[in-house]
Amino acid sequence: MKTLLPSLLLFSSLASAQAWQTPRMPWGAPDLQGTWTNATITALERLDGLDELVITEEQARELERQDAGLAADIDNLPEGDLPAGKVVGGYNTAWLDAGTRMLRVKGEPRTSIIVEPKNGKVPYNIRGWSRYWWRMIKTQKRNNPEEQLLGDRCVVGFGSTGGPPMLPVLYNNNYQFVQSPGQVMILVEMNHAVRTIRIGGEPLPEQIRPWLGDSIGHWEGDTLVVETTRFHPQQSLRGAIKHQLYVGMNSKVTERFTRIGEQEIHYEFTVEDKTVYRRPWRGELTFRPADGQIYEFACHEGNYGMIGILAGEREQGVNGIRWLFELVTNMLEETDHEQLGPGRFNRKP
Repeated sequence: MKTLLPSLLLFSSLASAQAWQTPRMPWGAPDLQGTWTNATITALERLDGLDELVITEEQARELERQDAGLAADIDNLPEGDLPAGKVVGGYNTAWLDAGTRMLRVKGEPRTSIIVEPKNGKVPYNIRGWSRYWWRMIKTQKRNNPEEQLLGDRCVVGFGSTGGPPMLPVLYNNNYQFVQSPGQVMILVEMNHAVRTIRIGGEPLPEQIRPWLGDSIGHWEGDTLVVETTRFHPQQSLRGAIKHQLYVGMNSKVTERFTRIGEQEIHYEFTVEDKTVYRRPWRGELTFRPADGQIYEFACHEGNYGMIGILAGEREQGVNGIRWLFELVTNMLEETDHEQLGPGRFNRKP
């Protein structure tokens, strides 16, 4: 019995490991269909105070506990009127759905979505860094409807939620995958964007640049590999509270989607562009089944907020060099605001 028991246990674990097989569509392609989410409190880039990509479960739970406390503080507003002319935060927690857990990739708790380079930062070169900051500065000039962020205009989602790469933001981190023999469609809940991946397709003409780029896919075994180029010029800066990312018009993003379990799609991506980055950089995420279905994202019907945005900008009457001077001498409060700033994980767990 002492000899037989270890053999039985080994056989049992091997059997359960082999029990799950990649589901397939009627024409034989791996089945990625369903509604998935990539929500996580882990950011694209590793923040100050965290040195390692992989941490222990105890450290991850401590960071999750800290984030839960910061989220609760959002709703603890002081008594009386809010200070005029100051950044007072945004949504209360009833409207947020960023997730409550650190990113786990194949069971490992991660401190950043970026895995290469090892410092967990986007490796901009000088040209890319200057383009990033110039676009960031230009987002603060909003005298006209065309100068608003694409998310505010309800064109595409904030940040890189629709991608590629597809990154989590503060809410609506849900995606519906639908397959046909020649296409894979990804419906992005945030601002109802749709990615159509043509399997084995030909690139679009150079002058045609869809909002989410031109995506061509092929299968490598059980992995869907997607190469996206021809990005829209207005999609270069992907700005959101959780990440700010610059992707050039001529960058190339290569994604790999692999169903590795009933409840998990392993998602990895590589971004390349010698004119913007010192080297290619790579990230990994996990997609898990979403709780429920995707509903319509109606954005702000009637653009009622646009009236207030334009009125406030035009009341200031600041343009040109004077506008730039005032921006530089009064830097954005979002950089250190407890809700909007990046300092959530500024100390080691």
